Amino acid sequence: MLKTYEIGDSDGKLVVMVHGLFGQARNLGALARRLAQDGRRVVSVDMRNHGDSFWSDDHTYPALAEDLAEVIESHGGRADLVGHSMGGKASMTLALTRPEMVRRLVVMDIAPVSYSHDQLGMIDAMEAIDLTGIRLRSQADTRLAEHISDPGIRAFLLQSLNVKETPPQWKANLRVLRARMPELVGWPSELTGKHFYNPTMLLTGDDSDYVTEEGRVAMRNHFPLGRIVRVKAAGHWLHADAPDTTAGGIAAYLAGPG
Repeated sequence: MLKTYEIGDSDGKLVVMVHGLFGQARNLGALARRLAQDGRRVVSVDMRNHGDSFWSDDHTYPALAEDLAEVIESHGGRADLVGHSMGGKASMTLALTRPEMVRRLVVMDIAPVSYSHDQLGMIDAMEAIDLTGIRLRSQADTRLAEHISDPGIRAFLLQSLNVKETPPQWKANLRVLRARMPELVGWPSELTGKHFYNPTMLLTGDDSDYVTEEGRVAMRNHFPLGRIVRVKAAGHWLHADAPDTTAGGIAAYLAGPG
């Protein structure tokens, strides 16, 4: 089963937090702590091939959804799901295939469509740096800066670098993520025609281009009760760019009936 981290009231409503590509549970830590303040039982996961969870050659959305189902089953059988990017697609896949397990669904800045871009450049950069002799993330940052200019992206990626190993090792299974990139940026064809009729909210960053009109149409098709809300002054990582607005909106939405 996935590596999980739990905070909050053990008798509260269950919320499962699902991170995005190259991430881990800690990326959604501030959001998890905010949701736990309202008496919820918040379980954050490291997805397969990420963080401290197991590695597998299968990194398709049906496989990721089955991992989430196993976590929910082990915590009572029904949960609210909050997923960002890859985690949002995995959460949508579970909601569309096992709707009885999901009370409310929150998706952050991703749509149920195939994308034309990929993240192979990130993998190229992570694999390109020589980790020999590195003991601090700051040293790795200097080397990664030769390939990625954005300090925010570097900081995000370097959270997945285990500097306790000699030499340091990436916690993300880069080989499999590279091989499965077409599926990760795609959308499973077997979900065509499937619907989820429980409350759903899609949060999109006002400065992000991840959710286009095509994505909004697809979202409304799969999730007829869905709401689409734009978060001002936020890009794709809206929970980092606008943490208070994002956390407050999600907390209020999950407080609804069901």
